[in-house]
Amino acid sequence: MDPLDRLRSTIGNISGMSQQDFDLSKAYWHPKAYKKGEFYNEYRNVCKYLGFILTGVFRIYRFDERSGTERNMLFFTNDQFMSPYKSFFSQMSCDYYTEAMTAADILYIHYDHLQHLYKTSPAWERFGRIFAESALHSVMSNTEGMLFKSAEERYQELVSIHPDIFDAVPLYHIASYLGIEGPSLSRIRKRLKQ
Repeated sequence: MDPLDRLRSTIGNISGMSQQDFDLSKAYWHPKAYKKGEFYNEYRNVCKYLGFILTGVFRIYRFDERSGTERNMLFFTNDQFMSPYKSFFSQMSCDYYTEAMTAADILYIHYDHLQHLYKTSPAWERFGRIFAESALHSVMSNTEGMLFKSAEERYQELVSIHPDIFDAVPLYHIASYLGIEGPSLSRIRKRLKQ
């Protein structure tokens, strides 16, 4: 399927947007390829773009200076919108890195173009509201999971949201996302296979 058709289909599924309304945005979307390890957005930069993943896996992480480790916060995979939400929505500098975990292809739109679409089209404004609600839900679910769910429950949720992630991401990144060490992840995976 053509990349813009995939994007239109996803936006239509999210918000019910018509082809005519989607066409208002076609000139604003641009393709970009990423190499593994390349940054979509870096620490202390303002995120100016909303990305739509065609292929690949990205992660948002923060470097913890106290422990000297990276802490994975979110993963994004095919047909998902990607952004360090706090920076993108506020247009303030970001405390996180957003990195390609694999070779990846995306379509992206500039913040200013998206704002223009919101102002000129009720359908795009509706999409923006639903997208913001979805981002908030994702971040709150992740936060609640870290506070109130076991590592095994968080693992099962990760598998349901990103079923193919284990083929693309090293297990130590999964363990970091879950807030556990590698051996604990191995025990969880072994227990669930039985």
